[in-house]
Amino acid sequence: MGANMARRLAEKGFQITALYDVRRETATALAAELHSHAAQSLAEVTAAADFILTVVTDDQAMRDIFTAPGDNLLIAAAGRTFINFATISPQVHLEVEAAAHRAAAAAIEACMASSITQARQGLLYLILAGDPAVVERATPILGALSIARRYAGPTGRAAQVKALVNMVMNINTAGLAEGLGLGDALGLDLTMLREIFSQTGANSRVLETDGADMQAREHDCYFSAAHAAKDSGIAVALARESALRLPLAEAALAQYQRMIAEGLGELDKSGIAELTFKGRGPVDRSS
Repeated sequence: MGANMARRLAEKGFQITALYDVRRETATALAAELHSHAAQSLAEVTAAADFILTVVTDDQAMRDIFTAPGDNLLIAAAGRTFINFATISPQVHLEVEAAAHRAAAAAIEACMASSITQARQGLLYLILAGDPAVVERATPILGALSIARRYAGPTGRAAQVKALVNMVMNINTAGLAEGLGLGDALGLDLTMLREIFSQTGANSRVLETDGADMQAREHDCYFSAAHAAKDSGIAVALARESALRLPLAEAALAQYQRMIAEGLGELDKSGIAELTFKGRGPVDRSS
């Protein structure tokens, strides 16, 4: 996601002054492609830019890039603006905002409800949160990356909304896999079944994006099962904090956790069909 966002911004005329990734070879290759600089430290990124965009995998990674001793993004960060795109716990976004303020910097949320392809094309749907004045200041960058944006409120709100988006998506994905799996076991033509689903109450965006892949066992990763588990876990934790039981969300989370346990966590979320179709087992990912 981050690489395609950088490509998009460079294409739209923004100067990409520095790139950083825990995989140094990734940043080096992208820097060569975009005629940018592969930073050797997080602090070097902050020194080189006015706006710093972050895309990380989970809560711990977010805490590390902002508060790890020795090297982090908040070293000499006065006046900088951080736009944080990761799907993580709302509390961590609040922690990052507070840490940024202590460093005389600003931070906002820009949670992405889109995929890798949309990032490259500038067609992201962004859920924004934080100080409205900072969001406004970042609008040229956000506009270049997105087809639509929605402001959700103060810091933490975008993460809450994004957790719910992915929770519902993950439930839909698990439900679709079960519907197609049962149809397959009954000997139904799955192409016919998907077409009927698309014209009835069984229709969903997930049917469009994942249905054919489930049928063909093509699970090239756009949104991994491991990320699905992480995001459903955030939503379930929020529900428990609110004293709610969400049995469907909990069941979908258990399925994605099972995928991880069976070594399928790096498959696309459509790979959940491997748990439901009769006679299926581990997918050959060597090709």
